[in-house]
Amino acid sequence: MNFENLLFEARDGLAFVTLNRPKVLNALNAATLAELEAVFIAIREDASIRAVLLTGAGEKAFVAGADIQELALADGAQGRELARRGQAVFRRIEDCGKPVIACIHGFALGGGCELALACTLRIASETARFGQPEVKLGLIPGYGGTQRLARLVGQGVALQMILTAEMLSAAEALRVGLVNEVVAPDRLLARGEEIARVIASMAPLAVRASLEAVHRGFDLPLDEALQQEAALFGFCCDTADKVEGTRAFLEKRVPVWQGR
Repeated sequence: MNFENLLFEARDGLAFVTLNRPKVLNALNAATLAELEAVFIAIREDASIRAVLLTGAGEKAFVAGADIQELALADGAQGRELARRGQAVFRRIEDCGKPVIACIHGFALGGGCELALACTLRIASETARFGQPEVKLGLIPGYGGTQRLARLVGQGVALQMILTAEMLSAAEALRVGLVNEVVAPDRLLARGEEIARVIASMAPLAVRASLEAVHRGFDLPLDEALQQEAALFGFCCDTADKVEGTRAFLEKRVPVWQGR
C-alpha cells in the first residue's frame, strides 16, 4: 500500500505504521485520517499481522495534534462531523482485533494524545510530552479524549490535564498511568518491537478474544462482563489453537498456532 501521509510496512507478523508529516509535526488532517482508516482496515483483514507498532516520523513529535487550519474554518455542524470522523477512525484502531503499541516521542498533544489513548499499549521515550490543550483554542478534546483519558487515568487527572492544558512529562505520564513504560530515546522502537513480538508469539485468537473481553466489558456491570468473559472463554475452547496450546504445554514443546 502506498500513502502520502504515512509509511506502512508488514514483516514477520508485525505491521509498522508511521505518521509521516514531520514538517507539520505529523498533524492529523483529513487526508491523514483517511489513510489511517484505510491502513487499519487492511490490518484487521490481514491474518498474518499479529501486532502493530504506531509512531511518528521526525524527532520532534509523535503527533502534535489536529490540523488547526482545518479547525479554524469549522462551524458547529462541521465541527460535529470533524469530531465524529476522528472518533470513528480512532475506533477503527481500537477495534482492529490486533494489539496496537504506540511508540511515542516528542509531542503527543491534542489529537496526538487522543491517538495514543486509542492504542492498546503506550511506550514513551524520555522526550515525550503529553497534553490536551484544546481549551486554549476555545475547544474541547473531540477525538475521544474526554472519555478515554478519564477511563485510563481517572477523572481528577484527566480534568486537570484538560482544564489547565498543561503538558505532562514522560515520567509524570508513567506515574499517573497514561503510559505503560518510559525508555531511553534510542530504545523506543526496539522496546516496542520486543513487546509486539512477545504478543505475536501467543495464540492469535486468544489475543483477539482478550482484547474484546477487556474493551467490551470495561463499562458493563460486573455480572454482564463476567458473562461475556465466559462466552469468550468458551469460544477459545472450541478453537484448534486451544487444542494445540494445551497439547504443546503437556508435551513440553513450542506451540504452532493456526489461528483457527
